[in-house]
Amino acid sequence: MLQRAIVAFTVGPVLLLAAYLGGWFYFIPLLLLLLVAGVEYAHIMRALKHNTPLWLLLPAIVALLAAAWWPYAWGPQWNLGGLALFISLFAALIYALWLFERGDTLDAALDWFALVGGIMLLGWVGSHFFLLRSLPENGWRWTTVAFMSIWTADMAAFLVGKYLTGRWPLGRHALAPRLSPKKTVEGYVAGVIAGPVFATLTALVLDLPLVLAGLAGLAVGVLGLFGDLSISLLKREAGVKDSGRLFPGHGGALDRLDSLIWAVAIVYYLVVYLGPLFT
Repeated sequence: MLQRAIVAFTVGPVLLLAAYLGGWFYFIPLLLLLLVAGVEYAHIMRALKHNTPLWLLLPAIVALLAAAWWPYAWGPQWNLGGLALFISLFAALIYALWLFERGDTLDAALDWFALVGGIMLLGWVGSHFFLLRSLPENGWRWTTVAFMSIWTADMAAFLVGKYLTGRWPLGRHALAPRLSPKKTVEGYVAGVIAGPVFATLTALVLDLPLVLAGLAGLAVGVLGLFGDLSISLLKREAGVKDSGRLFPGHGGALDRLDSLIWAVAIVYYLVVYLGPLFT
């Protein structure tokens, strides 16, 4: 618990400060985190007997993140993000065909899908860290809302699951016992409540539309869990407890980004599509 608290109250403020500063201060830390997560993802795939070469995966992640970070990359003239995604997926296809033709594996199709999964998760979904931050109005503020929503939802779920499970009638209902035995229905409900509450409080401080922030926090609280469980699925099938050891008490970079990476994408699309209704 102490290790978790130290990491949370160190890494969290650093990322919030980076989101506020923007530019290289934001790009470099998240790029490094996502690259470490890419290495951890490849190790998990290796444990599952899938070929996921870092020399393909990591450059694809860098290309997609850089395209999203450059403010004009997604414009109609260039669309560098679309180009980076196309080249990355096509390179993954060629690699799978080459593997099969060489006879190095009998699961070339699964190797292809594993590589594409890493590119899409850490490259394309991960690019929303920068798409959200690059919004022309209030980008860093909405990024802060996304961070606070998922962190408070996760913390509420953890505290309820840790201190109520097995002690009171509450906290005894397992949510997904095969994927994550320690998660409880009560913890999930606590996260769903905490997400919109703290998103609204954050919006109040940052002078953002409260209703939209509340909806964003609710969506993150409800849906963020599935990002967490998706990495749990990979780890369970691979037979590993944590994706890595980067953060003591928390696991690896992939463990810390599993729900956050989806939270920023959720908030991005809500702000883009619903934001005009609240201005």
